Amino acid sequence: MIDLYTWTTPNGRKVSILLEELGVPFTVKAVDISKDEQFAPDFLKIAPNNRIPAIVDHETGMQLMESGAIMLYLADKYGRFRVEGDEYWRMVEWLMWQMGGLGPMLGQVHHFVKYNRGKSPYAEERFSKEAHRLYRVLDTRLNGREYIAGEGAGTYTIADMAVWPWVSRYEFHEVDLADYPNVRQWYRQIRERPAVQRGYHQPKFVQDIPPG
Repeated sequence: MIDLYTWTTPNGRKVSILLEELGVPFTVKAVDISKDEQFAPDFLKIAPNNRIPAIVDHETGMQLMESGAIMLYLADKYGRFRVEGDEYWRMVEWLMWQMGGLGPMLGQVHHFVKYNRGKSPYAEERFSKEAHRLYRVLDTRLNGREYIAGEGAGTYTIADMAVWPWVSRYEFHEVDLADYPNVRQWYRQIRERPAVQRGYHQPKFVQDIPPG
């Protein structure tokens, strides 16, 4: 049994989607970040950086924070949703792209454009431009492909699961996916997966998944 400490954010949904796709038993432990529950002493023992998600794997005794590390751990443990050979590193490359670029930059769009509009026009312009640049990067990568990593048209991996929840907030970014047709096709295809739909609504339902 795996305990998943999470909330309704893109980073949290990355791991709940993966666990749903794996079909392994897990228990959701809601950590309401709007109530500062991420600072609770018991949670800090698992995730000293006071960020969700985090897991405790009671089978192995492993405790992990940081969504990318958790996804690599689970993919390696169960031998699924990863690719082999050189394409393994391509998958890791795009996972790191999400963690180091897409996630942090779109998070700034959420902060300045979605929730604090008008407080810093400079930041709004800067991070909005960067969001569109990153959407273009992803759109270029997906040209002629179904998935981000893997030979040929690609294979559905943790790279897709890491990127998709951030793109699912395209409305926050004031992005029209019609401007990025490869991203839109990829987004809609993944949206239809039952495990993605279940994982998106952990630890609770907030809204229907945007249609793209």
